[in-house]
Amino acid sequence: MNILGIESSCDETSVAIISNDKLTANLVSSQEFHTKYGGVVPELSSRAHLQMVIPLLKDALKKSELRLDEIDVIAATAGPGLVGALLVGLTFAKGLAYSLKKPFVPVNHIEGHIFSGFLMDEKPEFPMLVLAVSGGHTLLLHVKSFYEIVKLGTTVDDAAGEAFDKVAKMLGLGYPGGPKIQKAASEGDPKKIKFPVADLAGRYDFSFSGLKTSVLRHIQKEYGPSLQIPEADRNDIAASFQYAVIKALIRNSERALKNYDVKTISIAGGVAANKALREAFAELAEKYNKKLVVPSMSYCGDNAAMIAYRGQKVFESGKTFTLGYNAYPSLPEGIFQD
Repeated sequence: MNILGIESSCDETSVAIISNDKLTANLVSSQEFHTKYGGVVPELSSRAHLQMVIPLLKDALKKSELRLDEIDVIAATAGPGLVGALLVGLTFAKGLAYSLKKPFVPVNHIEGHIFSGFLMDEKPEFPMLVLAVSGGHTLLLHVKSFYEIVKLGTTVDDAAGEAFDKVAKMLGLGYPGGPKIQKAASEGDPKKIKFPVADLAGRYDFSFSGLKTSVLRHIQKEYGPSLQIPEADRNDIAASFQYAVIKALIRNSERALKNYDVKTISIAGGVAANKALREAFAELAEKYNKKLVVPSMSYCGDNAAMIAYRGQKVFESGKTFTLGYNAYPSLPEGIFQD
């Protein structure tokens, strides 16, 4: 079976092919021009997807040594994400499915991240605890199978990745914030400033808005209207902020480990690329003697390999979809898409 996956939820255009359960192509075109705007510009993102999706498809087919008519199933991200960007990939996929008379599978982007660990040689084992952390979402999930996903907690305000972006902007580090904060934090002292870590009455939910505000107040108090922050101080602030975020993520994950049957721990999403977070989860897994599966860097960010893989599993479950299936910008009430 040859599965084609298409991802266009934000600022990465990606096309991947899984052929007979082997990933034969996973091509990603990143829209780096958004950096000068300090964030993703939706209209420009959609235009870039339009320009890149066909060239990437041609390259993926060539790399996989396949013809287009040899594709058996076509999967594409349906949401959540920027609706204009989503519609580019989703509409293109539906057009291909119609013209080739092949099954079409819309994929929940977050579900793609949740199961991205299965793209690794060392596969996760069910049941597993998954922390999905990105610029738009922070979710703690008890995953019992490919089709049983229980949401334990989410963010009540900012997502972890969003907080990274906003604090990076406060510090004058630029966009995207995750890699910038990580680099600055590597030169700073994580214990220098004690920023608050929200505890929502023992729930598994997260809150990063107060932490973000605390960083802003610290900067305003220490450096006044000019906000001229010495590099050493900037590094300490970044390190202390990163430490507080990771502490919140680890605390709730550890709480869940104590209360749920889990064989594997996994982190996924763009923030899962953070080195300090990966190290903290390695320590957590060792402490509780759990298997740890963390996607490689190429599978942490938005990519079509995870969409093709998830699309294959949804197709194998027997679910069918019409070409009238539409894009959705927000996460549905249930994690597993209907």
